[in-house]
Amino acid sequence: MEPRLSLVTLCVTDMARARRFYEALGWRASGPAEGVTFFQAGGMIVSLYGRAEQAADANLPAEGSGFGGIVLAHNVRERADVDRVLDEAAAAGATILKPGHDIFWGGYVGYFADPDGHPWEVAWNPGFTILEDGSVRLP
Repeated sequence: MEPRLSLVTLCVTDMARARRFYEALGWRASGPAEGVTFFQAGGMIVSLYGRAEQAADANLPAEGSGFGGIVLAHNVRERADVDRVLDEAAAAGATILKPGHDIFWGGYVGYFADPDGHPWEVAWNPGFTILEDGSVRLP
């Protein structure tokens, strides 16, 4: 398997609410598709799909709550961008889980949860290079 992540699917309980939230953050949906919403996110795709439908498709139970063991991350180019993005997320309807703060590895991070509870880390890492298309390169 090639080391590549192509698409992340966020399982949602209310497609219209989820789409409005991400569009309020400035994301643009790509074309109409039945029961799914796609967003181009740098070099990959983020999709919104019904939680019950995705669970059934994967032969998994749809029930569950709390921390699922996965955190999405949005890296920014400047330290101050962390707080700006957290403010944008809150204005769009996110819950701020943890405000921006200095972190032990020398960066600055904060966390929000989207309306379905998916946690996002917003991070400034002085060692990462962010290209014009938003993709991140390791040092």
